[in-house]
Amino acid sequence: MGYRTVALAAAATYCALISPTACAEPLDSDVVPPRTAISIRSTLGARWSTPNEHESRTSLSLTKLYLADYALHHGDGSRADRDLAERMIRYSDDGAATTMENKYPQALKSIAAEYHLADTHSAGSWGAAYTSTADLADFLDAKMRTDPNSPIFEWMAAAGENATDGTEQDWGTARLPFVLGTKWGWSDFGEQDVASASYGPGFAVAAHTHGTATEQTLDILAALPVVGLQLLTGH
Repeated sequence: MGYRTVALAAAATYCALISPTACAEPLDSDVVPPRTAISIRSTLGARWSTPNEHESRTSLSLTKLYLADYALHHGDGSRADRDLAERMIRYSDDGAATTMENKYPQALKSIAAEYHLADTHSAGSWGAAYTSTADLADFLDAKMRTDPNSPIFEWMAAAGENATDGTEQDWGTARLPFVLGTKWGWSDFGEQDVASASYGPGFAVAAHTHGTATEQTLDILAALPVVGLQLLTGH
């Protein structure tokens, strides 16, 4: 584990858990390029983000977090629903998501309303929906505070090394030390987009990048040394 990775995680954890004031100032675009949006939340109320955290972007497979939560709390309680939800979160199974959405077409709009996710919008199918890193981090933060035993956290922590389509699941926010579980998303068509959302002890973090998985990881690793400096200097 390299020094920059340790510094990133340590600063993020301190920022999220201890010093809301120091974390209030968004990072400039010369630190995290506009291609990437990042949001961090803590269960103690601290917030940190890039300036573009409320930008609605394609939600990719991160929509599956919302679909799974709807099925677990508002579905018919069947074992089939639970199995579909687990496949969506652990292996990012697109077929499972389509089956779930066909059964509960109101799921995304319902979850957006329930958790006050103002940047989250349906666009006809789960794969074309939009959300923001702010909404994703807020959603996970709310789950940690109100539903800490949700199977969603268990499944994120037990994510497969590879998704159903063979994609390796090991980048982005998952690279932070102290992270306990992650959900990833990526585009299959058009220009490449990637997203990841993770949780750890008392914090949630989400990122979305107009670019590659490697670029997202690099952008996250570039951010925290500057955040650490802000924490040390107070500005």
